[in-house]
Amino acid sequence: MDIIERDIEVLWHPCTQMKDHENLPLIPIRRGEGVWLEDFAGKRYIDAISSWWVNLFGHTNPRINAAVREQLDLLEHVMLAGFSHEPVVTLSERLVKLTPPNLKHCFYADNGSSAVEVALKMSFHYWQNQGKTQKTQFVNLQHSYHGETLGALAVGDVAIYKEIYAPLLIPTLTAPSPAGCYAKGEESYEEYARRQFKQMLALLETQADKIAAVIIEPLVQCAGGMRMHHPVYLSLLREACDEYQVHLIADEIAVGFGRTGTLFACEQANISPDFLCLSKGLTGGYLPLSAVLTTDEIYQAFYDDYLTSKAFLHSHSYTGNPLACRAALATLDIFAEDNVIENNRNLAQVMKEATRSLQDHPHVSEVRQQGMIVAIEMVKDKASFEPYPWQERRGLKVYKYALEKGALLRPLGNVIYFMPPYVITPEQIYQVADIAQAGIDIATC
Repeated sequence: MDIIERDIEVLWHPCTQMKDHENLPLIPIRRGEGVWLEDFAGKRYIDAISSWWVNLFGHTNPRINAAVREQLDLLEHVMLAGFSHEPVVTLSERLVKLTPPNLKHCFYADNGSSAVEVALKMSFHYWQNQGKTQKTQFVNLQHSYHGETLGALAVGDVAIYKEIYAPLLIPTLTAPSPAGCYAKGEESYEEYARRQFKQMLALLETQADKIAAVIIEPLVQCAGGMRMHHPVYLSLLREACDEYQVHLIADEIAVGFGRTGTLFACEQANISPDFLCLSKGLTGGYLPLSAVLTTDEIYQAFYDDYLTSKAFLHSHSYTGNPLACRAALATLDIFAEDNVIENNRNLAQVMKEATRSLQDHPHVSEVRQQGMIVAIEMVKDKASFEPYPWQERRGLKVYKYALEKGALLRPLGNVIYFMPPYVITPEQIYQVADIAQAGIDIATC
């Protein structure tokens, strides 16, 4: 209790109405191991959402721990302007080899929002350097989310995060979401994606001369309710961006590193973006780090004498931090050595089977899945898809119940989702699914 009282006295927690903690006690965590978090009373919780989607291989992973400890005795940090170090060079080499073709250069920042800011600024600045100064606008998708800093927030479309700050944000163009949960009747996810793309295409056809880039979360709009779309949308978008000379920014901050069934979501459409934003799982959930990968063509547009003012002068104090880079390298080692993608496909099948019964729940509109992400959307009326009023906070009821039963299932509104570490076992998946089902029963009765 002492640590809770001390916390409330001095902390302001993220994405939280602090008054909630008058009735919903904070849970101080003493230690973590594998999929488990343990509080100061010794109660354990399965971290079914990977601590906001960052933890890939479990808490206090011995291999990542060892890499960070070794680096700690060599170099903790050095600025990356005018200096370099072995971990950041090696990490960059490996990312260039692992990511889709044509991505040749890495620019580092501290977090996902910052990576999006870098990509937006690079795209805008590229067109300025090319003399196409009218290309200043960005296209996003309905229900998209790209972070909380002002540029990232501007290209998102989730009202609860964005609406209050509208006067501070650059205007954007918004195309309808291709998410298959909106498909009509027997229409497939692919058919719906193709139909929705027509409106994106019309926007590019008429306004490409003003558009710098389109930004998209490939396959899954995560914070926008875990809405999922067919990869054909990405293929069509890549073709159209090429035709109309518009950059494609792929925000794989949440969906990268094996989360969707392939190492990167773009692989499922066989495309390469002009900018690839990575963070979250990049360090296995250990330390803040993000990277933006881009093409040699874009890099060369900034490469000139200093007096031409073409340099990209964006910077962060902790850019390319050696400790974070070593954690990232250890994470990539695990991918290389442990057959992670194939193992994830087996776990994804278990997740599908464990949640199958919820498909028929009278207050579940859809159970949707993409790789190691399963989302269960609660609705007031299954036939009409009428949602519960947000003010009823049905998802919060599931969250509370899950905590009582030893699972961390923080919802997105009325969407309950699993996004667990890759070290979860089939038995633990079924345990989480049973807890979720019971919680949903209580929340919708």
